[in-house]
Amino acid sequence: MQDTFAITRLLDTLFGGPVSSLQHAVGLQTTPETAFTNSFALEMLVTLGLILFFVLVRVSLSVESPNAAQQVAEMVHEGIGSQSEQIIGHEYERFQSFVVCIFLFVLLNNLIGAIPGIPAPTSHPVVPLGLAVLTFLYYNFHGIRAQGPIGYIKHFAGPVWWMAWLIFPIEIISHLARVLSLTIRLYANMFASDLVTLVFFSLIPVAVPAIFIGLHVAVSVIQAFVFMLLTMIYLSLATAHDH
Repeated sequence: MQDTFAITRLLDTLFGGPVSSLQHAVGLQTTPETAFTNSFALEMLVTLGLILFFVLVRVSLSVESPNAAQQVAEMVHEGIGSQSEQIIGHEYERFQSFVVCIFLFVLLNNLIGAIPGIPAPTSHPVVPLGLAVLTFLYYNFHGIRAQGPIGYIKHFAGPVWWMAWLIFPIEIISHLARVLSLTIRLYANMFASDLVTLVFFSLIPVAVPAIFIGLHVAVSVIQAFVFMLLTMIYLSLATAHDH
């Protein structure tokens, strides 16, 4: 059994009782001492860090002398905004906050795995699955909002009405498969990266593992970018009116 981190034990101490009771209500057999997992605790830490960063940027906004945090925030916002405009197109601003948060959240959770002895939360399948389900619900919600329920359902039937009986189930399966695709892509890459880094730290604890930490960082950035890019593409397809 994996040792729990200090932050996990803190969450168990503060909230383990009520959370464990809630888990029992849905059929999960836990105790107040095991209500939280390490991956969830690290996710909470990342979430808290992002909230504090955004609050810091908000309270210290300055046109004349922007601080380092504001410059980083503006760089991320402009970079992702440019990408969103190219892919999503019209009214991309409505989705930019979600896309930025997805990118930063995935990136930071991936990068945690670069710390020796701490696996990335995204190397646990439940974390990528949760992100994939959230993305799936988000782009479908905005697809229905943009086109209306009937209009959105129509685009599953394809452009040729007499082929709808064949196209519709294929499209439904294809959309559901996106959840699996997003989950497996992120989970498999981060799990493999964590495993390779751990193996080389175990075999050669000096110098050589630094190369694999660098590779882990590169994989973390690429996988966060790919997840964000696919989210943009799905939003573009769901909200387009030219199906």
